[in-house]
Amino acid sequence: MGGVLGLCSMASWIPCLCGSAPCLLCRCCPSGNNSTITRLIYAFFLLLGVSVACVMLIPGMEEQLKKIPGFCDGGMGTTIPGVYGHVNCDVLVGYKAVYRVCFGMAMFFLLFSLLMIKVKSSNDPRAAVHNGFWFFKFATALAISVGAFFIPEGPFTTVWFYVGMAGAFCFILIQLVLLIDFAHSWNESWVEKMEEGNSRCWYAALLSATAVNYLLSLVAIVLFYVYYTHPEGCSENKTFISVNMLLCIGASVMSILPKIQESQPRSGLLQSSVITVYTMYLTWSAMTNEPDTGLYLGNCTVSFRVKCSIRTSNNSQVNKLMLTSDESTLIEDGMPRSDGSFDDGDDVHRAIDNERDGVTYSYSFFHFMLFLASLYIMMTLTNWYSPDSSYETMTSKWPSVWVKISSSWIGIVLYVWTLVAPLVLTNRDFD
Repeated sequence: MGGVLGLCSMASWIPCLCGSAPCLLCRCCPSGNNSTITRLIYAFFLLLGVSVACVMLIPGMEEQLKKIPGFCDGGMGTTIPGVYGHVNCDVLVGYKAVYRVCFGMAMFFLLFSLLMIKVKSSNDPRAAVHNGFWFFKFATALAISVGAFFIPEGPFTTVWFYVGMAGAFCFILIQLVLLIDFAHSWNESWVEKMEEGNSRCWYAALLSATAVNYLLSLVAIVLFYVYYTHPEGCSENKTFISVNMLLCIGASVMSILPKIQESQPRSGLLQSSVITVYTMYLTWSAMTNEPDTGLYLGNCTVSFRVKCSIRTSNNSQVNKLMLTSDESTLIEDGMPRSDGSFDDGDDVHRAIDNERDGVTYSYSFFHFMLFLASLYIMMTLTNWYSPDSSYETMTSKWPSVWVKISSSWIGIVLYVWTLVAPLVLTNRDFD
């Protein structure tokens, strides 16, 4: 009897697994927008894939993975890109598993990115696929990931390594755009509050935040010269530190020039300090990934970067980046509808379809961001395709070094462009 009741209970969930996000809300969950709940579920998909990839790196998983036919054909000597010499296959099998798990996630999100091109509202039949059919989408993602384990080794790992490196680089660039937007938004918000009232308090907060950022950057530069350079050598590190320091100084000075202040009165040192701190972070990240440094950055920034990629699109600049419709075209949050989009009962917790008149974010670009996030996570978890330092191997991780250093330079260039663009493109409104 208990088994029959259990089957009946599971059967009651089948319509929800094939339906839209509102069905997945339990009674203890607050009501919310359909667009928000859908993004959270896709984020859970990505988190689940990351968890599986992390499990693949657990010691002892190698023996289980080697039982998969054709998964470790290389035997005891396998040449891999970015690593000079030969590495024991036991060292690589965990990383190869991560590559295949992330391949499944990336292909799943890329497929949906192509499928959702130019979806304008929830009335589009493709929107129902985006916002529902969760069981079938989970099965599809699982099937792609499992099938990836049966891909012949051949050139797959080499090709996917370069695809992952390019995708991770693009992901970092998009985060730089969001960071610059955040810096400008932060400064504008505090300046507005300073102008509205209690100017001394907000001026002190603005000055303190700027000073703390520059102080952290100065301490970082000193530590870089102490621990990452030597008088006899380390010319690459000296160049990286010096160039980035000079670029940050130049950007900071440019932000307070009279011409810049005339075109952008709210441009100031707070934005420059944020960019400076992040540039120092990227410099440190690049130097820790250099060969034979014995240092490893780790994965502490993965969750932060992924969170940035799936953040809600309330900010106008992020709306432009995400190809989002103007807020005036969207349905007001929580506004009751007469077409039965949700029940009016007091105790019913449902998701509100707030995209009938227009989507609140670009479905295609959202999935493309998750595709890039999958590649970034893959490269980070595998330390940009380098075996652990405890094994006797000769490794080269210069691709990751140049990706991060070039990202820091591009970030500064993008910030400087936001300063000079109003002077160059005088016929455009940048407010």
